[in-house]
Amino acid sequence: MKIRTYIKFLPFVISMIFLTTSCEDDASEFVASESTPIVLEELPISEIAIDGSNPSNPAVTFNWSNADYSQAVVENYALEFSSDQSFTNPVQVASSVGVSSASLTMSDLNGRVSAAGLPPLLMNPVYARVISSIGVQAELQSVSNIISFNATPYFNYDFSDFYLVGNGTLADWNNNNNNPPLFRDPNDSDFYTYTGFFTKGGGGFDDGRFKILETRGMWQPQWGNAASEGSDNVSGTGEVAGNPGTQSSDPGRFGVPSDGYFTFTIDFDELTYTIDSYDATGAVDFTDVTVQGSALSDDTAMQQTAFDPHLWYINNVALQSGDLQIVTNTGAAWGGSSAFSGVATEGGSSIPVLVQANYEIWFNDLTGDYIMIPLNL
Repeated sequence: MKIRTYIKFLPFVISMIFLTTSCEDDASEFVASESTPIVLEELPISEIAIDGSNPSNPAVTFNWSNADYSQAVVENYALEFSSDQSFTNPVQVASSVGVSSASLTMSDLNGRVSAAGLPPLLMNPVYARVISSIGVQAELQSVSNIISFNATPYFNYDFSDFYLVGNGTLADWNNNNNNPPLFRDPNDSDFYTYTGFFTKGGGGFDDGRFKILETRGMWQPQWGNAASEGSDNVSGTGEVAGNPGTQSSDPGRFGVPSDGYFTFTIDFDELTYTIDSYDATGAVDFTDVTVQGSALSDDTAMQQTAFDPHLWYINNVALQSGDLQIVTNTGAAWGGSSAFSGVATEGGSSIPVLVQANYEIWFNDLTGDYIMIPLNL
């Protein structure tokens, strides 16, 4: 019986040894080698003006040859951009598995070339390459040839600007009368402030009033007191409403109790406001303020408002990428570290100008608040 049992299981043992040996032989024979060089095709166009008005439109497609690792493997591909041919600081644009092409929308392309270091609104070369690899560890990398094209990125000004209107302000109830802007907090884009002179006019219930507009020359969108007009008593704090932001009808009015300097704040996230008196006693009355720096071709004088001698502006000035300072007639140079809006201090660092454009600039010499609103972005 034992002999028959051994004989019965002998073919099974031999088969297992054969299969194990075969598997070991197959595993030892599976060796991938470095890929032959992959070829990234030249683009059919050499210049791309990236269209910011149609960000979802197709912009460009990159095609390249398949990698060959001498085995049936699935290849990883990574498309990279750089602002220099040495790829000092490459940016990954797209990645794929087994797919030898990548298509980008206008928004995709703008984001990637900007990340690679191209300044907005200026044409500059972009260098592209593809890196292939296999496995989760990206082994046996193979780098393609380098192609180049010229691109002009657009710039996204992602901020909202707001303007005063009302008989308590410089502009009166005129929605297109050089209405002063609110000053945006550089660290909280929903928080705005304005310190300056307000008038109570005739002193009645409807005097010393104001609202907030989003666009000069348009009554909506507008923001104001959540209380409806007629019930909008003058108050130092309260809730904010907007048409059409929170309702379909126009909101009530903010107001001041008397002539004088006040600080108005509005939080568009919390939909709240405050109005507090401001002591301007002893404030320096400057006679001249100019904007100077590498962002300007020439020093440019700011205009002083007759309504509030501490409020200065330039309606339209061409700035290039660089920096600027605000210089008073005393020779003091004011600067800040944040672009577009911030608080300047005497002797502070120069204000950065990130993108070439025409700007409207406002400066408050009581608080150092400044705002630079691009006009053609």
